[in-house]
Amino acid sequence: MTAPFYVQGAWFVGAALFIFGLKGMSSPASARRGIVIAGYGMLIAIAATFLVPGLHNLGLIALALVLGGGAAWISGQKVKMTDMPQMVAIYNGMGGGAAAAIAAIEFARGDAQGLVTTTLAVLGALIGAVSFTGSCVAWAKLQGVLRKAYRLPAQNAVNVTLAAVAIGLGLSMIALAPAQPQLIIGFFVVALVLGLIVTLPIGGADMPVVISLFNAFTGLAVGFEGYVLGNPALIIAGIVVGAAGTLLTQLMAKAMNRPLSNILFTPMVASGPGEAISGTMKEVGAIDAAAMMRYASKVIIVPGYGMAVAHAQHKVWEMTELLEEAGVEVKFAIHPVAGRMPGHMNVLLAEAGVPYDKIFDLEEINGEFGQADVALVIGANDVVNPSARTDKASPIYGMPILDADKAQNVIVIKRGKGTGYSGVENALFYTDNCRMLYGDAQPMAGEIIQQLKSMT
Repeated sequence: MTAPFYVQGAWFVGAALFIFGLKGMSSPASARRGIVIAGYGMLIAIAATFLVPGLHNLGLIALALVLGGGAAWISGQKVKMTDMPQMVAIYNGMGGGAAAAIAAIEFARGDAQGLVTTTLAVLGALIGAVSFTGSCVAWAKLQGVLRKAYRLPAQNAVNVTLAAVAIGLGLSMIALAPAQPQLIIGFFVVALVLGLIVTLPIGGADMPVVISLFNAFTGLAVGFEGYVLGNPALIIAGIVVGAAGTLLTQLMAKAMNRPLSNILFTPMVASGPGEAISGTMKEVGAIDAAAMMRYASKVIIVPGYGMAVAHAQHKVWEMTELLEEAGVEVKFAIHPVAGRMPGHMNVLLAEAGVPYDKIFDLEEINGEFGQADVALVIGANDVVNPSARTDKASPIYGMPILDADKAQNVIVIKRGKGTGYSGVENALFYTDNCRMLYGDAQPMAGEIIQQLKSMT
């Protein structure tokens, strides 16, 4: 069914707004405007679709929009900022699942005809199905439903076998189009299981990269199915999202100094005893931590997932304001994979009202740690572990880290003495210039605030 020119034109406008919106999301300062622009693009694309002549089941389509839009609105209003990673994961999975479902319907009706159309439909179905189940597993891990990684015996062999079977079934569907129902069902079952099995062994430390990868998968799946449906808005939006997600995935894998193949097929676990760590962990109280920062010239704060879990971002900003009132220069240092999704720490700090010009990426801030009187690490672990520079036996060896250990003094707010998600002991905690302030980040930041107020 060919859409009339005015519908095609509206789809093109919607796609253009998607691109402008994505451009706006590249900076925290314009991200909100970018989201609004992309939202208008989606509204135009949906409205134009209703104008396609001969469109059936309008009532069901409208009902689906009301139910889906209502659920998204309610969940978007209620979701906590700390739960944003799992919301992003599950919404991304829904997009991949929708693309796979479109392909399934096209195959079932026998509408996917022609070599190019059938091939793109199979590709969209495969990566959409993998993104759907993989994103569901990512959501379950981030939500705490799955509390550990599950690895099968001969895991990599199982992954490769499932991928080969899925590709083989997909090629059969292309060659035998229109395919028989049994072949279609078998293909989708294997594709869905593949996404599940590939994602189950991946731990929390790799989850930001995985979410970004599945985002790219969903975008590409939508783009391919847009071609099958003859919808240019889906084609452009899907390919743009897929390309952006692919670039982000590559950048994040580079930030961890781990090839994407290692993230998918080699779990991040401690691989041996590694270098011996000398020294002991030295504890500090809130009053001493407050004094060290109150009478410092420069403090660099390194937030991590512990800050997110404790909902401490508002207290941290309140503490920062008190330090700045006392004449202390305060900056925030963000590692590319801090938290559980790309930009997680930036989102939390923005919610607390931290100005964008106080937040710096690894490359921008690393050279300043040597001039800092205090580096305050809040719930971060692997991203400040100096073993990444020196211990070749460590699974994080070679990963660029924030050079917090080079500050004159380091204060680490941490709930306990356990290791990070990589399972690696942090050598920073044993250095002579490091002190540990044990407890959840929010109450500890509150105690520091009280002490700071008493010093004015």
